[in-house]
Amino acid sequence: MMIPFNKATLAGNEFVYIADAIQRGHISGDGQYTRKCNRFLENLLKSPKVLLTTSCTHALEMAAILLDLQEGDEILLPAYTFVSTANAFILHKARPTFVDIREDTLNIDERLIERQLSDKTKAIVVVHYAGIGCEMDPILEMGRKRSIPIIEDNAHGLFGSYKSRLLGTLGTFAGLSFHETKNITCGEGGAFIINDAAFTERAEIIREKGTNRSRFFRGEVDKYSWMDVGSSYLPSDILAAFLLAQLEDWEHIQRRRQEIWHFYYGALASWAEKNGVKRPFIPSHCGPSYHLFHLVMPTPTSRDFLIRELKDKGIMSIFHYLPLHLSKMGARFGFKPGDCPVTERISESLVRLPFHNSLKNEELETIVETINRLRL
Repeated sequence: MMIPFNKATLAGNEFVYIADAIQRGHISGDGQYTRKCNRFLENLLKSPKVLLTTSCTHALEMAAILLDLQEGDEILLPAYTFVSTANAFILHKARPTFVDIREDTLNIDERLIERQLSDKTKAIVVVHYAGIGCEMDPILEMGRKRSIPIIEDNAHGLFGSYKSRLLGTLGTFAGLSFHETKNITCGEGGAFIINDAAFTERAEIIREKGTNRSRFFRGEVDKYSWMDVGSSYLPSDILAAFLLAQLEDWEHIQRRRQEIWHFYYGALASWAEKNGVKRPFIPSHCGPSYHLFHLVMPTPTSRDFLIRELKDKGIMSIFHYLPLHLSKMGARFGFKPGDCPVTERISESLVRLPFHNSLKNEELETIVETINRLRL
């Protein structure tokens, strides 16, 4: 039987909470379970405001609206990321400026950011790849000097940290993902983290189709009306009910993912060294979220060989992002091969191993034994 790359795993109370939400008769957005998830995340992150959204993509779109972007404005972001990191801002008139990544953490290279800044730069978007924190101190300092907001695409990084501060709490805004591939999931979902309380009221309006409906439901106004631009970014309370069960089990989930990550790291150490393969690098001041485990192979050919050999043995492994600057859309903005050489090299050589909450020890042993027998 195939060992899947990802598999949805129940924490325990998902069906109980879903049934309760249905029985209460409120299964649209901002019901009891949505509010409980918001409070859970606010308490965990010590953030002024967290709002559940339908996806991390939509959380980033909310950030783009709050920036009041105009034609010609620019957003800096890594070239090695998911398309949502760019699309959320392009949808709102911004032009992407792609920055190359570091060889070690595969995060945006903070040493390359300043040369890309201009008077048109309206935000720097960082992506904590694999839940390992970017070098935030110099990035935050650049933002402070130029009054440029820092936005964290923290789709991978819930529970990760940078210098003892939780990822998602360092920038002005951050987005979380609860997609089925994430540590904590509700199938499709996300959250918008607001670390500057001055943006809270407008963010609530944007999330509620541009209305002050949230204030109305709290009894702060006697009716609600159209106040601003916005869209429907509220998830169903059924999804929130599923999510709450997962959040409540977060410590158990994280312990298991940590065990899986360290098993891979230790069991593949000798093979990786002999074959010129790079395992994940974690700076000493970063605490990983244990979102994924990747290997950077010495060549694209060896990456394809590894994926093929694992598949032949019933083990599903996959590569990751294609460079955004080399895409059809990237070309439309004037980017070309060679603009981000590290991104291009990593994209051709990276492979991700199976990683999910219910991976069994015997499955892990099968995976590493299969890899350790291979010679590149």
